[in-house]
Amino acid sequence: MVQNESYCQAKILDGKALAQKIEQQLKTEIATLTPQRGRPPGLAVLMVGDNPASAVYVRNKERACSKVGIASFGKHFPENISQQELERVIDQLNQDPRVDGILIQLPLPSHLDSVALLNKINPDKDVDGLHPINLGRLVRGEEGLRSCTPAGVIALFREYQIELAGKNAIVIGRSILVGKPLALMLLAENATVTMAHSRSQNLAALIRQADVIVAAVGKAELVQPDMVKEGAIVIDVGINRITDSEGKSRLVGDVAFAGVADVAAAITPVPGGVGPMTVAMLLQNTLTSYLKGLS
Repeated sequence: MVQNESYCQAKILDGKALAQKIEQQLKTEIATLTPQRGRPPGLAVLMVGDNPASAVYVRNKERACSKVGIASFGKHFPENISQQELERVIDQLNQDPRVDGILIQLPLPSHLDSVALLNKINPDKDVDGLHPINLGRLVRGEEGLRSCTPAGVIALFREYQIELAGKNAIVIGRSILVGKPLALMLLAENATVTMAHSRSQNLAALIRQADVIVAAVGKAELVQPDMVKEGAIVIDVGINRITDSEGKSRLVGDVAFAGVADVAAAITPVPGGVGPMTVAMLLQNTLTSYLKGLS
C-alpha cells in the first residue's frame, strides 16, 4: 500500500503504478516478439541457501517474469555449494541460448566469493548491471546494462518530467548497488552531484543545499524535515523494518515520510516507491539483452 498522500503537500512519485505500466508495455512487446523469434526472453535467478528475505525477493522476481512472458530458469542451491560448482553453473548459463539474463541473489554465504561470481557472468547477460564492464560503460557514458535500482530512480524522474539539468543533487550512500551508479546516472542527466556517506561531516547542511535528495543508506528515517529545503525532490531508496513500543513492526524508509512530505515538492513512499521499479528494470534489462542477442 502506498503511503497516504491526503495529509501532505508533496506529489507522490508512485513507483508501483509506473512499474505496472512498464510491465504492461513489456508484456505486449514480448507477446509480439516471442512467435517471431521462436522463444521468449529468459532469466536465470540463482539463489544459495535459505535466507527468508532472499526467498521472497526471488519469488517476486519469478512472479513478475511470469506476468510479462519471460521464461524463468531459476536455480536454488544448498548452503554448502562450492565456489567451483557455482562457477560451472554460471558458465553453462552463459552458453545457454535460452537465457538472456543471469542474476545472483545477494547476500551469499560467507564461504563464497560474490565478486568473483558476479565477474563470471557474461556482461551482456548481467541484468543486475554489476559487472566491471557494465560499470565501466556507465562511467564512459556508453550503452550497457544498468543497475536496476538506480535505473528505476531515473525512470521515475522521466515519468514525472522532473528536470535534473543544473539541479544540485545529493546521494546519501555509496554502495556499488545504488549510490555510486546513481551518482553517475545523475551526472549524465547534467545534475551537480554531491556524494555523502557515514563519514560525511555536516550531513544535514549538505542535504539542505540539495534540490534533489536520494537517501540510500539503510538507516531508518535518517532524513528529517528540518534537513530538507522547501520544494526539494526526495527519493527514498531505504527499506527498514522497525518495531514500535507495542511490538508491532512496520516498514519505513531512510526518510521521515510524514514530516518531509510537508516540505518537499515530490517524494517516493516506502513501500510502493523505488522497490517495484527495481523489479521492472530487471525485466526491462532482460528484454534489452534478449533483443541484443537476437539482433
